[in-house]
Amino acid sequence: MLNQKKAPGLELITARMLKELLKERLVKLMYIFNVILRLEYWPKPLDIAQIIRRPKPGKNPMYIFPYRPISLLPTILKVLEKLLLKKINKDLNPQDWTPNHQFEFRQAHSTVQQCHRITDIINKATENQQYCTAAYLDVSQTFDKVWHTGLLFKIKRILPSSSFNPLKSYLRVNEYQFETKFSGETSSSFDIHSGVLQESILGPPVYVP
Repeated sequence: MLNQKKAPGLELITARMLKELLKERLVKLMYIFNVILRLEYWPKPLDIAQIIRRPKPGKNPMYIFPYRPISLLPTILKVLEKLLLKKINKDLNPQDWTPNHQFEFRQAHSTVQQCHRITDIINKATENQQYCTAAYLDVSQTFDKVWHTGLLFKIKRILPSSSFNPLKSYLRVNEYQFETKFSGETSSSFDIHSGVLQESILGPPVYVP
């Protein structure tokens, strides 16, 4: 269910630890997960990420921008995210949740297929002697700049309340926190006022709409 090679979050619980749990412990954990989904409330202790930096290949490490931020999230959070995503896909057809023109972060889709789609549109326009225009935008740090209020407004029109309310709690405005770790030193905790975490299970699907 989870990649056992992934680093754990602040709680230091790895995917292997969860896999090795006794059956009765797994049953209790499942009970907790079911209660969370039934109450439609995201637990506050899970709302913290530890961010580490990894240098981008071929970039000068003396500058701040050539680093890629990696969010280390609680392993239990990832399991809960998977369960919530499964519930969302059960309540709503993924095709209705995700725009047809979106190819990245979709199962069985890739950016190569998007290139084929655009090429096909251009060819059809050429054959019909029509104009074909395109606008390309390269938005820096798009995941970090997602406006929570606007995102919730959009997905509320799509999802039923049983799926929307947990997501609203998950994106709890101004209450998600992060701390940065670098060279063995850890910063204080800060509130996240916007954005979704790329390394999370729910981050990319929530970002897409």
